[in-house]
Amino acid sequence: MNFRETKLYSIVKAKCPRCHEGDFYETTNPYNLKKFDKMHKRCPVCGQDFEREPGFYYGATYASYGMTVGFGILTYLLSTLVFKIDDIHFLYFFPALMVLLGPVFFRTSRLVWINLFVKYDPAANKS
Repeated sequence: MNFRETKLYSIVKAKCPRCHEGDFYETTNPYNLKKFDKMHKRCPVCGQDFEREPGFYYGATYASYGMTVGFGILTYLLSTLVFKIDDIHFLYFFPALMVLLGPVFFRTSRLVWINLFVKYDPAANKS
């Protein structure tokens, strides 16, 4: 199995979880704040429905929470052990960093969530 066939490819490249060809979001720039959350309704290549049911992406908050906690722990350890930043400066630095990374975490958590439920099908883009 090569990298292009993994769920991680779909998440990193923001591609359809079924065919790994079509774009998941309307824009590739997470900092286009007018369109950062706009998804295609269906995959432009294989037709996979991205709006599976009302409220489907509420579950993405769990993925977002896990990513945020993991990133927070990693950032704290790096800042205190490697860069020797004290705790009070970290408490100023980390929230600002999370505001800047908010759109990226939002989009990534949706991709993680849908990839839990949609299986990659190499034949999907051939139809």
